[in-house]
Amino acid sequence: MRTTKRFTPHILERYRALGRGTGTFEQYIPWHRVSRSDPASRGRSHLLMWRGRYRELLSDGELIAFFFATRLLAPGDDLREQFPLSLGTAVHELAAYDARFASLSHPGTLEIAAELGIGHPQCHGDGLHAPWVMTTDLLLMRRAADGKRSLLAVACKDKGTLSRRSEELLRIEQAYWARRGVAWLLVTPHLYEPLVAQTLQRTWPWALGTPACNRALELACAAVHQWYGHSLTFTLQRITDALGDSDVAQRALWQSIWAGRLAADLRRGWRQHIPLHLLPQADFDALNPILNGRSAWI
Repeated sequence: MRTTKRFTPHILERYRALGRGTGTFEQYIPWHRVSRSDPASRGRSHLLMWRGRYRELLSDGELIAFFFATRLLAPGDDLREQFPLSLGTAVHELAAYDARFASLSHPGTLEIAAELGIGHPQCHGDGLHAPWVMTTDLLLMRRAADGKRSLLAVACKDKGTLSRRSEELLRIEQAYWARRGVAWLLVTPHLYEPLVAQTLQRTWPWALGTPACNRALELACAAVHQWYGHSLTFTLQRITDALGDSDVAQRALWQSIWAGRLAADLRRGWRQHIPLHLLPQADFDALNPILNGRSAWI
């Protein structure tokens, strides 16, 4: 059982002292954490290892959005979850990766809330009050072939219908990133099919596990095409025979699918008696709202 029941200004100061919300790649520390010392999240929390550190996701919606987001991230890209938004004027968030952005200042949530005529959220406790530190659920950093870096901010909600206050806070978040020239998406369950989300949840240990070598990925793709129409059990056995390891076979198959090398219909489930069905690449990509830049309305 968690010992801290609710947020107070003292807790926010403790987070700052601990370096919450700072760092990049393996050194990043989320602002909110799946921790016994943190107030409990309203949703179901998830803690999973990926690229050198545990990812701390505070709801089922964040988990599914994280799965979708991994498709966009090549080696050398980054994802920071529970990312804190600056209260006051601050440098661009890309400054953490490129010092050239350190000279660019942008308004914080307090100024933006005042501009929008929306009351900024507050934190109370122990006879004190302070501005609440807003967060973005997922912040992706991607690097293009020419070396240019860009950010993509993703907010997640488990419900498609939002309260008026939730919409106001999302408007502040959206404006915060717009002032920085950063694309912002709101992902809700209405943007993806439940069977796709279920398949991602069932297969992520293989898909996000130790990367399979390129030879294994190629063998998995070749086996699917060679034995197309057979059950997944049959196909996996053929991959296992070629690689000599059933776990490597599973990882090679699902990593090929999650990366888009095999455009499998994720709506058909993951159970091994079901044959894989391949889709046109565009139809496969359309199953991923973040890849396609789809956003819910606020």
